Amino acid sequence: MLVAASCVYAAAVWWMTLRPSIYDDRVGGILHRVFRALASWPGTAWITLDLVEFSANVLLFVPLGVLVVAWRRRWWQGILLGLVLSAAIEIAQLAFLPTRVADPRDVVANTLGAAVGVGVAIVLSRRIVRSQESHKPRHRKLIDRGAQ
Repeated sequence: MLVAASCVYAAAVWWMTLRPSIYDDRVGGILHRVFRALASWPGTAWITLDLVEFSANVLLFVPLGVLVVAWRRRWWQGILLGLVLSAAIEIAQLAFLPTRVADPRDVVANTLGAAVGVGVAIVLSRRIVRSQESHKPRHRKLIDRGAQ
């Protein structure tokens, strides 16, 4: 299952980051209208394309951090891999994809996303371990006695 999840994630990152264009003109027109409408309302004027793009880049790399921890690697390796992979993507966009924009802020957002993923995975794994330990026989006896 972990191998399959890693392969699906790798394919998704490749598809999102290394295509000649992230979206076509029709989608670009829709996005332009949506952000223009958001900018015209005081309550949503803070939602900008830059903010959405940064947030999307963070979210794109959260699974990387989770997967690195799931593969039983050290937490810092997840953050380092996020940094290195993101830098490689931006360099590839700069060198080989003239229709894409290489942006150092993407490296920051992607690395942040990997760090968030590492943090989420560590918290979840600790909770799972604690839950499993509470069901060990010697602990089970204490739990059952307390319930009586």
